[in-house]
Amino acid sequence: MAWCGAPRAARLRPLLPARLRCGAGRRRIASCIDPSAGLTEEQKEFQSIALGFAAKEMAPHMAEWDEKEIFPVDTMRKAAQLGFGGIYVKPDVGGSGLSRLDTSIIFEALSTGCTSTTAYMSIHNMCAWMIDTFGSEEQRRRFCPSLCSMEQFASYCLTEPGSGSDAASLLTSAQRKGDTYVLNGSKAFISGGGDTDVYLVMCRTGGPGPKGISCLVLEKGTPGLSFGKKERKVGWNSQPTRAVIFEDCVVPVSNRLGAEGQGFSIAMKGLNGGRINIASCSLGAAHASVLLAQEHLRIRKQFGEPLANNQYLQFRLAEMATRLVAARLMVRNAARALQEERDEAPVLCSMAKLFATDACFEICNQALQMHGGYGYLKDYAVQQFVRDVRVHQILEGTNEVMRMIVARSLLQA
Repeated sequence: MAWCGAPRAARLRPLLPARLRCGAGRRRIASCIDPSAGLTEEQKEFQSIALGFAAKEMAPHMAEWDEKEIFPVDTMRKAAQLGFGGIYVKPDVGGSGLSRLDTSIIFEALSTGCTSTTAYMSIHNMCAWMIDTFGSEEQRRRFCPSLCSMEQFASYCLTEPGSGSDAASLLTSAQRKGDTYVLNGSKAFISGGGDTDVYLVMCRTGGPGPKGISCLVLEKGTPGLSFGKKERKVGWNSQPTRAVIFEDCVVPVSNRLGAEGQGFSIAMKGLNGGRINIASCSLGAAHASVLLAQEHLRIRKQFGEPLANNQYLQFRLAEMATRLVAARLMVRNAARALQEERDEAPVLCSMAKLFATDACFEICNQALQMHGGYGYLKDYAVQQFVRDVRVHQILEGTNEVMRMIVARSLLQA
């Protein structure tokens, strides 16, 4: 849905039941880690709505979605009614037209309720933005409204069995035949694969290297499109992951985003935002884990007194909180840089993704350690946050590749 005319927070507020407004369901948060610090009143309203939705619609179901591997389509469509299906897509095609910083704030808040589901929503948003930004007017109006409402869901198809970090070496081919392409090959580890409706496929239409890659939009039901088995994963179980297979799929040339040879550039520009998004999801999980650890230290007693009286654990909790705030500041700085289209934005996005996903995994893992044996039980949410954020250090470009990007920028300056 589009938010047009009135101030953005005012447009959003009437959509929410009273019980979800003004931060309903939020725990009391120490001011030093308060994620609303430094935000405008409008951004605080977005955040409050997202936190309320996470507490009411996501957190109570997080464990069940994980255990039963449920893709919560109805819940995501409820989120889309609040404008979360196309957060940074333009309003004229149903998007919310918000900034990259607004988007980061929303994804961080939603991730406190279910990190896995929010991470899929972040990928879906990235795909919708790619069509909105690089698609023709006809493509924008054809695909974006149903993606923003989450009537349809999208998947991003870059990784292949033989090309992960070396994405530019991909082999999936699209041969031009008149006004169509014939697509052959396969993609690996595709979030939503088999359950989603729209696939943004990076494929080779030219010679070797990044300049030979184009981006095609493929719709579910296309003859020759099939899917591998549903992968069994450590985390991210509320979203299906499958291989996507193309066998002589005929795709109209009119489904190509941008020009031939522009696909790799489109994919990388999508990933700049995707890296901020996934880092934001890590922030939400880490924030929730700090609160869980804080609560556990207060109520759990050993040696006749609360764990909160143990100075070692106090220091570890302080370190967790400090790293959380540092990561949040870094992510929000990168989001502003990307919104402003600054030259250094791609490197700042890589830095933020590297630092935040590493730091937030360590925070979640330390929170589990503070819970002792209880933290290893699936009755306790902290273990799910650990499992769900671990993959954030791998996807959207591994953290080793993030280091390469940063080092290359420094050494070529």
